[in-house]
Amino acid sequence: MRLQSLFASTALLLSCLPAALGEGLADSLSILPSCAVDCLKSSIEASSCELTDNTCLCTNDELQAAIEVCILTSCSMKEALFTKNITYTGCDMPIRNKSQEVKDVAAVLGIITGVFVASRLIFKGWVAKMGLTADDWSILLVAAAGAPSTALSIHGTAANGLGQDVWTLPYETITRFGMYFYVMEILYFINVTLLKVSILFFYLRIFPAIGIRRILWATMAFNILLGLVFSITATFQCQPISYFWTKWDGEGDGKCVNVNAIAWANAIISIVLDVWMLGIPLSQLPKIKLHWKRKLGVGLMFFVGTFVTIVSILRLRSLVTFANSHNPTWDNTSVTIWSVIEINVGIICACMPTLRIALARAFSIFNESTINTGYGAGYRNQPSASGKIGNSRAGAVASGLPVHRSANAEGIMYKKTFEVQYSDESALVQMRDLSSARATSDASSGKS
Repeated sequence: MRLQSLFASTALLLSCLPAALGEGLADSLSILPSCAVDCLKSSIEASSCELTDNTCLCTNDELQAAIEVCILTSCSMKEALFTKNITYTGCDMPIRNKSQEVKDVAAVLGIITGVFVASRLIFKGWVAKMGLTADDWSILLVAAAGAPSTALSIHGTAANGLGQDVWTLPYETITRFGMYFYVMEILYFINVTLLKVSILFFYLRIFPAIGIRRILWATMAFNILLGLVFSITATFQCQPISYFWTKWDGEGDGKCVNVNAIAWANAIISIVLDVWMLGIPLSQLPKIKLHWKRKLGVGLMFFVGTFVTIVSILRLRSLVTFANSHNPTWDNTSVTIWSVIEINVGIICACMPTLRIALARAFSIFNESTINTGYGAGYRNQPSASGKIGNSRAGAVASGLPVHRSANAEGIMYKKTFEVQYSDESALVQMRDLSSARATSDASSGKS
């Protein structure tokens, strides 16, 4: 394990030293493994720190680096961790713990994501009666695969040392952390793949052109193949598989591929694929026959997905120490948090097009879907509600219709009612002219 500031040993020695340094030194050194004692003696003698200078011994970077190299070479990992724990306590160093932060992020985002997915499925399946499509079923699959990840983040890794320094943990806890982290790594690759599948199915539903559909299907095939490769590689990255969570103590036999290279390769390819998938709908935007304001709105809706790409980039930065860390329970805190954020935010963004339709429908419930139109045709005398010829304004008032005065003169006043029809998020909100429909129906009835 990486043992930064590993052996600020004199703090421990001074806590036991009486006036006679020899006796106190002997008592303190008896607590530590013999390999650590030899490293402490040789490194302190070669340093510029005095044995009685507690501050120097606890903060001298050169001394600590020299002791670290010596200990990692001469001692076993368990002996090194024990020595680190003793000396760290002796220097009164603060105890770091971010476990609760991991639990809070996973719990809050898990609940929000569950609400978004449930709302999407309920609205499309039961409220709007649009029917569930391939992208809906795949987002449900993503949520189903993401639920174990959330549970493992809270009750698995965070409950077994994630967010704490490894030298403060019992040995069996470190092993359990490795087991849970191994499962979460595989689930991450699966979740990312399924999330992209759902987004691509959404694109396939809203873009009917043959050329763009071929590109989307090719992207789908590449994404699934990529997910399979990384998931299988992560599963069998160590031989035997259990060596992944037992190798930390250096006592077992086994071998692993370069896990850090796997994580970096997946992160970089995933970011490039995100950019590619963002460019596909934006490339079709100029071909859509909409007012430029609506085109801007549609473009902004697609640009929401860039937030997921930004999160992926931030997660990439946290992979600097991934798999190469000597303090894995602490150093992997950031990559775990960003992975949880990436998956959950991705699911939330994928649900936003449906949320837009749901909000539009909810808004229409509280607002009249009517348009009042007046044509200033110059007709001043029109039949009123009482059947008499009179001012069109009076007739409108008498009939209870909204009054609209044209810019030219008073005109024919009428009321036109529209029914808002909701199909799905792939189409614009359409309005059927009820007055025209009624006129057509009346005409048909008259003919019959």
